[in-house]
Amino acid sequence: MTLDQAISTLSQSDPIVKLVQQVKLGRMKPSDAGLRAITEAWLGTYHKVLDTVQLERAALVRLDPAPRLAVLIDTGVLTADHPAVVGLGTLFDKRLAEAKPAP
Repeated sequence: MTLDQAISTLSQSDPIVKLVQQVKLGRMKPSDAGLRAITEAWLGTYHKVLDTVQLERAALVRLDPAPRLAVLIDTGVLTADHPAVVGLGTLFDKRLAEAKPAP
């Protein structure tokens, strides 16, 4: 999987673009079952992408989930201690440590 493919895959299921905006506007609650399901699916997709992608360190940094997770945590959609959040952060750190630097 290339960086462009990874970004495209993650973008397709990203809850931040449309749904978090609805939470910020008060049209949807952070605990909404539909939002939760979409967020859980996105977390699973992100984990799968990080499990399969083989990128150099500079490219991998572009897939850092921390900024997007922070938005979801700040809006109350997720908590910092949610197992999928912790697992995703741990996996990203592992992949980053394993990544080769660009030539």
